[in-house]
Parts: sequence; C-alpha cells; structure tokens
Amino acid sequence: QLQASGGGLVQTGSSLRLSCVPSTRTSRTSTMGWFRQAPGKEREFVAVMRFTSGSRYYADSVKGRFTISRDNAENTLYLQMNSLKPEDTAVYYCVLTQSSVIISNLYNPEAYHYWGQGTVVTVSS
Repeated sequence: QLQASGGGLVQTGSSLRLSCVPSTRTSRTSTMGWFRQAPGKEREFVAVMRFTSGSRYYADSVKGRFTISRDNAENTLYLQMNSLKPEDTAVYYCVLTQSSVIISNLYNPEAYHYWGQGTVVTVSS
C-alpha cells in the first residue's frame, strides 16, 4: 500500500529525504506521516500531517530538524531530515489512514491502518 524510499547510511550532521508513495489515492481527510523503530526499541512517532487542515506535528526529538511535506500532484509524502544524529538511526515507516485522526491520537501507531515496508536510516558518528 505504501512504498517508502530514501534511506541510507550517512554521517552525523548530514541530510536525507524520505519519500512515500501510496498505491491508492489519498483523500481530503487522510492523515499521513512517519514512525520509526530503532533496534531494541518500540516504534515511535516522528511526524504526521493531517490533510484536512494541512497541520503538521512533530516529535520533540526531531522538531526543528525534520520537515514533513506533501506533493499533491505526485501523491507523495516526504520527510526532509537535516542535522541527522546517531540517535536518528532506525527503520522509518510511512503510515496512512484515510480518516482524520484526532490530535490526541496522532502519536498512537494503532491509529494508522496502512504501514509501509520501512526504509533504513543509519547515522554514523
């Protein structure tokens, strides 16, 4: 359902841009974003966008460094990651639900019906 790409091995301070293309069209009520899972840790929220309002939400750990954006024409979601740190190392998953997720539930992985296969980001120190 979701094809994520753009991961790789980079050095501390570098940048990467992740892309996610859903196999189906999104709607005005969709919520789409990114979670990540580091080795030995639980999945954690990174950033999401609520299409109803265009509002974007970020985890405190990435605020100011990561930017989530969307290309409507290409039906593609992006995650621009700057100033990468070793603690950003993880498998990054693109997520989508066709409903508008309430704000209090944005950080809950169970709120998202569709998950991509993940793309690996490794940041070396």
